Parts: sequence; C-alpha cells; structure tokens
Amino acid sequence: MSQQTDKPWGGRFSEATDAFVERFTASVTFDQRLYHHDIQGSIAHATMLARVGVLTEDERDAIIQGLNEIHGEIERGEFDWSVSLEDVHMNIEARLTAKIGITGKKLHTGRSRNDQVATDVRLYLRDEIDTLSEELSRLQRGTIELAEREADTIMPGFTHLQTAQPVTFGHHLLAWNEMLQRDYERLQDCRKRVNIMPLGAAALAGTTYPIDRAYTAELLGFDRPSTNSLDSVSDRDFAIEFCSLASLILMHMSRMSEELVLWTSAQFDFIHLPDRFCTGSSIMPQKKNPDVPELVRGKSGRVYGHLISLLTLMKSQPLAYNKDNQEDKEPLFDTIDTLKGCLKAFADMIPAIEPKREQMFEAARRGFSTATDLADYLVRSGVPFRDAHEVVGKAVGFGVEQGRDLSEMTLAELQQFSDVIAADVFDVLTLEGSVAARDHIGGTAPAQVRAAAQTAKALIAAR
Repeated sequence: MSQQTDKPWGGRFSEATDAFVERFTASVTFDQRLYHHDIQGSIAHATMLARVGVLTEDERDAIIQGLNEIHGEIERGEFDWSVSLEDVHMNIEARLTAKIGITGKKLHTGRSRNDQVATDVRLYLRDEIDTLSEELSRLQRGTIELAEREADTIMPGFTHLQTAQPVTFGHHLLAWNEMLQRDYERLQDCRKRVNIMPLGAAALAGTTYPIDRAYTAELLGFDRPSTNSLDSVSDRDFAIEFCSLASLILMHMSRMSEELVLWTSAQFDFIHLPDRFCTGSSIMPQKKNPDVPELVRGKSGRVYGHLISLLTLMKSQPLAYNKDNQEDKEPLFDTIDTLKGCLKAFADMIPAIEPKREQMFEAARRGFSTATDLADYLVRSGVPFRDAHEVVGKAVGFGVEQGRDLSEMTLAELQQFSDVIAADVFDVLTLEGSVAARDHIGGTAPAQVRAAAQTAKALIAAR
C-alpha cells in the first residue's frame, strides 16, 4: 500500500483514514471557535522559541505575520475550514504553511496538540469568565437598584409557600443578590485555577527543547505555568469546576424564575412583566406567558446534564491525554452559551419588573403574618414563649372562624386570650410596624434594606 501523506501525522500510516472515521473523529465543526485563542497561543509560542534560539527572528516574524493574516481571514469569513484536517489547530497550521512555506512547519516545535488544546481552552474559558462576570455584575446592579426603589414595599414572606411574616420586596430582592454575590465570588475563584498554563508540557512528558515556560505564561497573561506535564495535558478539572459553578448559578436563577412565574400568575398577581419578556398563546387570547423565566428555569437542567457529562467523561481515564477529552468541548461551550444567554435575559428583565404594591400589601394582610409579632409582644410582657405561642394560636383560630386578621380584631377580643395585652399591641400588629421592628443587620426593616443595598453596590463598584 502507498504511504498516506495528507495528514500532518501521516508518516506512520500506510492507508488513508476511512471517510466516516475522518468525520467521526474530527472536531473542527465545534472547536473552530477557539481560533482566536489558538492563534494567540501560537504567537506567544513562536515569540518564546525565537527568544531561546529555536527560531530565528525572521522565522518568528513570518509566523506571526502569517498568523495575524489568518486571523483576519477567519474574522472576515474567508477561511476554508476542512474536516480532513480534523481540528482548529491543524487547519490553522496547514493554512500557515501554505502562506509562508516550510517555516510554518517549525511553529509546532516543542509542543503537542495535547498541551496546545489545553492552553486554548483555558485561554478561551478565562475570557468567557470575564464576560460572564460582567453580565452577572449587571444583573446584580439591576437587582439592587430595584431593591432600593422597593425598600418600603411590603409583601408576604413565605416558608413552605405559606404566609409566614411580612417582609419588604426590597429585602426579598436582596436575598437574590446574596446568591448572585456568592456566584460572582465563585467565578473569580474558578478563574484562578483556569489561569494556569499547560503549554510546554508537550504530549505528556515535556520537551527536550530549551523552552522558557515562564516567559510564555507572561506573554499570555497566565499566573504561572503548570507544574506537572502529565497532569497538564490530561486535567479537565477546571472545565468541570466551571460547569459546577454554572449549575449553581442556574440553580439560583431557576429559584428566582419560579418566584417570578408565581408572582405573575393571577393567583398571586404581585408583579407586572413588560410584554417584551413574555409571549402569548396560539389558542387562548387572554394569555400572557412569562416565557423568559420559564425558559431559564428549564435551562438549568441542560447545564446540570453537561456537568454530569464531564464528570462521567473523566471518571475512568488513565493518565495522560486520551481522545475522550475531545468530548469536553461541546458540553463546556454550550454551558457558556446557555449561562451567558440566561444572564443577559435576566439582566435586561429584572430592572423592568413593576411591582403591584397594593396586591402585595393585601396578600401580606392575609394569613396572619404578624402572629409572631404578637407572640414576641407577649414575651416582652413577661409571658413564657411557649405560653405565648399557645395564646397566639388560639387568637389565630378565632380569626380563622371570624374571617379577620389579628390587626382587625378589637382590643377586647384580643384580651380574651391574654390579659397582658394592651392598646399598644396594635403598634406591632400592623404590617408597617412588623417590618420596621426588624431593624438590625440582615433584617427586613426599610432602613436596613437601604443600608444593605448601599453595601452591595459598593462591593460591585470595587471590582
């Protein structure tokens, strides 16, 4: 058989790759999105090779000029991607060689596709984390600004989805921001582990060329080069960690979505979402569906699946690199795209929420939401808490029978359950009095909500 020579690695092979196998094993259809970072890494690699004397300055300059021209071709949509060249790396290298001749073949000196792809993915993910961090910050700013505007708006707080105690809408929104703040911090922490450079590990054992890995890391903005060549080419912990924190972010956004879906329903009717974030029904003309939060809620499951996919991909791989790792990109890429879309949708939508303050207030009046305030009042008057609990339970039972809230009862009616109750009890039975009384760090009092919003804004401004 004639020797197969149309592949960069074809010297060992005596027949052409099967056409189906060629398509089956190729990744260029999805990894071509790494082109910018592949070229970025190659320019740094060529610069380092010239510095240590492996390339001449003229060879370096020809390679860099050729790579920049290829970058322009790709940006303009003029680049011809070939499945037969398997991946983004070989497509760019082949085009470089076609442009500048044999010098293009020298670019791959001292590296392998194994450390090259690991470097590309880390560069790409680092940039995407920065973009996602900006979008997450935008969502936080919108949430905090709405919270400030609604610091005095009273709504029912729930446990078990049952009315528990009155809170302010601003306080509720700042609870969302606490989740998002932890998400932002996790993103930054993940970025530290992404920002380690595998380049120079070569195939798995390093290289015999006198490379300067610290210099390459500096050129590419990495914090440091990796410290073990075997781990460098086979590690995908950073991708798994990112998908894990993306799952956490979407879990939080799914919880937010569930509340938005409930609040827009006729049964709650707490908020109005502008029409631009909703759709209608093809058969029921009265419908206005909160599709954005519903879809975000659904997309959480999609990202959870990608996390499990990556964990399963890695769970039984021996060191070092294996072809299995080609399967890391599509779950990672889709996780990034999905999270980015969800964050943009929410960052646009949340500041546009219009609360229906009267409905929220009326809902807080139902369900005996100030029952705990009455119990606290009794305790401050010397009644043991368990006895106070029983007294209030009986008062609530009476209210259920009468169809009236505690604040709607007369003083005489309340005194039939405890003779320590005096006229000042109505100061704590009002919704306004209830929320104002929780005036401490983390409490729902309007003054605390405004102070917490200022603190939250300062954290974002300091980024």
